[in-house]
Amino acid sequence: MALHWYETGAEAELRRRAGSEGSLARTRVQDGSDVIGELSLAGMSVRDGHAAILTFLEELLEIRVAFGELMARALPFDRDHSAWGSAVILLAHRRDQETWAAAAALRTHPEPSHRQFGAEVLRLTHLLDDDEADAFAGPALDIFTAWSTGEPDHLVLAEVLGALGEHADARANAALLPYAGHPDGNVRRAVASGLGTWFEPPAFSDDVREALLVLMTDADPAVRQDACYTVGNSRDRARSLADAMFALLEDADRRVRVNAVEGLVFHDDERCVEAARRLGPPQRQPGSPTVECHLDALWLYEQRRDGRT
Repeated sequence: MALHWYETGAEAELRRRAGSEGSLARTRVQDGSDVIGELSLAGMSVRDGHAAILTFLEELLEIRVAFGELMARALPFDRDHSAWGSAVILLAHRRDQETWAAAAALRTHPEPSHRQFGAEVLRLTHLLDDDEADAFAGPALDIFTAWSTGEPDHLVLAEVLGALGEHADARANAALLPYAGHPDGNVRRAVASGLGTWFEPPAFSDDVREALLVLMTDADPAVRQDACYTVGNSRDRARSLADAMFALLEDADRRVRVNAVEGLVFHDDERCVEAARRLGPPQRQPGSPTVECHLDALWLYEQRRDGRT
């Protein structure tokens, strides 16, 4: 059934069943952590997740589908669609040289969507590798470092920089820093999330610290939020970083203010107490399954401060 719907196409099969050539209504609906499309016509509705269902069933039956076929199922859809996610994750879990080579070859493809698909397969191949040998860490760092210097598409570049931020290596920071002032917010957000986050030194380098201080004042609230989170969860106790988080307590975006409070808590800065109380009770942000936890963080700070466990 899934194969039939996939090969026929959701729209064509819906029209056949509805017996109508009228205007289709299209909406996007949440499907777990992914998004799928819902098509409605003449009182009938269908969702377009059949490619993902087919991929799931083939995996259960241990049918190995070619890289090109899985990619062909993903590319007609957005990156957040279940067809894209299921194909990428399945390929990443293969962790073999054949799949790695096929994904790496897409780096030079003229279409950005193909390059993004390849970059995501490579990134997740390393990220999901639970083998202690971490055989894909070195090759991933090498290819993404080189890739970052010449990628013209903003969405693909953000994916590449996001992958670099998952490596505990000074080369990753060096590759991220030139893009801290990039005109695209997604690219700056990748930098804000990736700088220094996988290191365990007592402090950032001067260049990284300066870049994060600038990103914490970015015009895009998502960039400010990620930069503040990076700083708050770091071991760098520079006063300039704590002061920058304190300044964000007046930010117009509540998510930035929450990150600033939690960052001050992690840095054992006493200003977190009044800041947390000013935020008030925890809220659930629109579209998020989790509730803010700044009061939990404050409780931990007060326990440490008072010498209790």
